[in-house]
Amino acid sequence: MAWMSKSDSPLANLRGAVYRTDGPAVVAALSAQDWRDVLQLAGDGLLAALAQDVQGAVELAGRCAAELRERAWEGDEELADQLEAALEVRPAPSLRPLPVDLEQLSAILEGDPMQEGGYIDVETGEVWPQAAIEYAQETGGEGPDEDDLYSDRWLAVSNEGSRGGYRDLEAFVGTVTDPDRADRLSIAISGRGAFRRFKDVLARWPDELERWYRLSNERERGRARAWLAAEGFAAGPAGAVDTDTDDSD
Repeated sequence: MAWMSKSDSPLANLRGAVYRTDGPAVVAALSAQDWRDVLQLAGDGLLAALAQDVQGAVELAGRCAAELRERAWEGDEELADQLEAALEVRPAPSLRPLPVDLEQLSAILEGDPMQEGGYIDVETGEVWPQAAIEYAQETGGEGPDEDDLYSDRWLAVSNEGSRGGYRDLEAFVGTVTDPDRADRLSIAISGRGAFRRFKDVLARWPDELERWYRLSNERERGRARAWLAAEGFAAGPAGAVDTDTDDSD
């Protein structure tokens, strides 16, 4: 799910810096805002900043790791381990570093289980939805061949459905402080069509809608990271990890 935020907002600046693996911009963005509700995003940016030896990154990374452990959402422990390993306060996880776009991976993982999933190229970290693979094959474009997908280079990703997303709805409603809003949203997420009703109701309050997208994106990012760790890989932005298979680095 795309994180909807104004293009000139501090959070949008952070998001852009993480996407570019621009360590100095990450540190500048984190120094200008309260980022406790986007710890997964911030942590990925700080991995890049640490790798680039950016001034101020060490202190921020230590704070981020501590807050991830305190929050303890899915994927938080894995990211805290990565940050503390980069800070050299704990051994590196016995996982193969892989630069993966966690939002692209999440889009497959959170998809309809009745639909086909996709694959990750474990040499590059590139995420390929099954539809994109089929399109490339049909049009003669660049992409994996059918036989390639059975090699060790490709990690299959299955659609796991919306159970995690529904738990996000429940978690969000639990954070709404206005009793009337909380009651309306609790009713909206009951029964079939919960996601559509929830968003219809939430659209009345733009501030809450923005907060929902931040929480949803954060939790989806964490679930994707945890899934990848279970498969033996440590997720990280392209500029922050070494794609070498040597785990001793």
